[in-house]
Amino acid sequence: MRLPVILGGFALAFTAGLFAADVVPHALAQAQGQVGRPAMEPRIVNLFSMTEDEIGAPRPGADLRSRTLVDTEHGTVAIQSGNVMKHFHADADEIQLILDGTGSFWLGEREVQIKPGDLIIIPRRTAHAGSRPATGRFRAVAIKLPPQRADDVHPVP
Repeated sequence: MRLPVILGGFALAFTAGLFAADVVPHALAQAQGQVGRPAMEPRIVNLFSMTEDEIGAPRPGADLRSRTLVDTEHGTVAIQSGNVMKHFHADADEIQLILDGTGSFWLGEREVQIKPGDLIIIPRRTAHAGSRPATGRFRAVAIKLPPQRADDVHPVP
């Protein structure tokens, strides 16, 4: 019963972000279908069956793998596995749906416990991540509205 409610909230948040993109100034959004990025197309992606290698190589200096699944001028959707340092984005809101892993997660000024099924709403300029897994690797769907610029990752001590 909880899963339909969570997925409904996830869809509602994504839709609201698409409409908000017409009202809020854009932050140099990435163009749809950039080289190396998948364009919006009808398909089904099973996130639970994806291996770590299919998600991508670890990012330099971080225990994070990421694969962009949707890339439009209004937002991106990616699957992420692992962890990054505590940081914030100045020009992009982020929504994460935790698929796997339990543990602590920094959200603003507090460390909170997260588990599969949690939907994390991260407004721009809110410090987040710097997580400590208790079980398994964190795996999440990450939505960025508008798409995050490559230089919009600001470390937080």
